[in-house]
Amino acid sequence: MIRRFGENPRHDIRYTRRAGAYAILPRDGQLLLTHQAEPIPELQLPGGGIDPDESPLQALHREVFEETGWKIAQAHRLGAFRRFTYMPEYDLWAEKVCHIYRAFPVRPLGPPSEAGHRAVWASWEAAAQQLGNAGDRHFVSHLLAKA
Repeated sequence: MIRRFGENPRHDIRYTRRAGAYAILPRDGQLLLTHQAEPIPELQLPGGGIDPDESPLQALHREVFEETGWKIAQAHRLGAFRRFTYMPEYDLWAEKVCHIYRAFPVRPLGPPSEAGHRAVWASWEAAAQQLGNAGDRHFVSHLLAKA
């Protein structure tokens, strides 16, 4: 069973399962994150939904590039969690299945191409406290404790 973070699912809502791939990206003692301005401003692990024709790793590389402008390498899967949430940008109640990877930012290739996103560098400690969801914070805290 995949660990759940966040709110309990509501029994009066039909959720759509949505798999995604997200990256913890360490470099020089900091983490490369993305700040999403809309619909609610928040700090996030770069990543997002896995399209039907993609593998999780293909989605990870695409999403990190779209949200940060960076190329990544050496992705290694750490685990997964799920959370139940409303996604206003899609008008969708989702059961998000979040696959978490550790990878390394190689180089910036340009600015983020996804509107409303910007690349942000933060300390491990700040990320562990400020990321927008408890699952992301858990995985960052777990790696921080091992360091």
